[in-house]
Amino acid sequence: MPGWDTTLRSSKRTAGAFLLLTILACAGTQAPASAQSTAVPSESKAAPTQTTAPPAPAQDNSKTQSRDDNLIIREDVDEVLLHASVIDSRQHIVTDLDKNAFTVFEDGKPQTIVHFHLEDIPVSMAIVIDNSGSMREKRNKVNQAALNLVRSSNPKDEVCIVNFNDEYYLDQEFTNDLLRLKEALEKINASGGTALYEAVVASSEYLKTYGRLEKKVLFVVTDGEDNASLETLEQAVKQLQGENEPAVYAIGILGEEEHPKRARRALEIMAERTGGLAFFPKTLDEVDEISRTVAHDIRNQYTIGYKPTSPRSAGGFRTVHVEAKAKNHGKMTVRTKSGYYAGGPGAASRGK
Repeated sequence: MPGWDTTLRSSKRTAGAFLLLTILACAGTQAPASAQSTAVPSESKAAPTQTTAPPAPAQDNSKTQSRDDNLIIREDVDEVLLHASVIDSRQHIVTDLDKNAFTVFEDGKPQTIVHFHLEDIPVSMAIVIDNSGSMREKRNKVNQAALNLVRSSNPKDEVCIVNFNDEYYLDQEFTNDLLRLKEALEKINASGGTALYEAVVASSEYLKTYGRLEKKVLFVVTDGEDNASLETLEQAVKQLQGENEPAVYAIGILGEEEHPKRARRALEIMAERTGGLAFFPKTLDEVDEISRTVAHDIRNQYTIGYKPTSPRSAGGFRTVHVEAKAKNHGKMTVRTKSGYYAGGPGAASRGK
């Protein structure tokens, strides 16, 4: 497998390389953090180039399990896992429900819940920050908010940093070292356009391939509409709805003057379809508080597992809907992913 392209912030799109994730896979180990950014050229994600992940240790055919049970829950390979936030009518997070309060529907059919818990489990998180020219005066406060997100999150989280403009750059591989994360966020070269969709899809692929933890999150901050991706919003959303894809938490610093409706709607769609949230602060000063809200939401979610009545091997897109009802609670809303493409790797690109 070829190594990293180290032509820092000057590479152009060429065919053949899609993912952000060629971390010395041929050696089967993770490379130490580099002092330089890594630029990865891209192509249309309608047919992404596949790369080979580092070899994994032998596993049981029916189960996967982390060596540290505090990090990854034991998961049946035939099980669909949902991470769900429950909100009451006052917009407060509800954390006192049991399994019997929930009903899961796949394609409109009720499913049997076989796995359930409410626990603050750590996540693999990609912090994806707009580094285009319009972000120049905003990055300092955005960077501080990103660091406060990490400080407010589970200390066992693993976090990577992706900066993007016309291209996207993996400026820090997975770590929980705040100093390294700070240094990566400070690699500001605010210029160029906004290849948001490409950065989101590539970061998602990196999370899925190299994230050690079952639960995955994308934290995205941008101040404008995508104007540089070869990827379309539809293609990006389809990729995000594959199995084991991350929830997207997005902050759109879009301002009050231009009201870029398409930019706002794009962030809303990515968040809604994946079970995350989209925020649109009126001022830059609100971004820090939003980052803490995101951390609180992630740390107070239910994990719900079910075996679908229709085999996952049948493939296709499956809609998902979850309801919660319990005594002493009024109307509650459950936020989780709206559906997924079944059938393993590449299912999203083959789906409808």
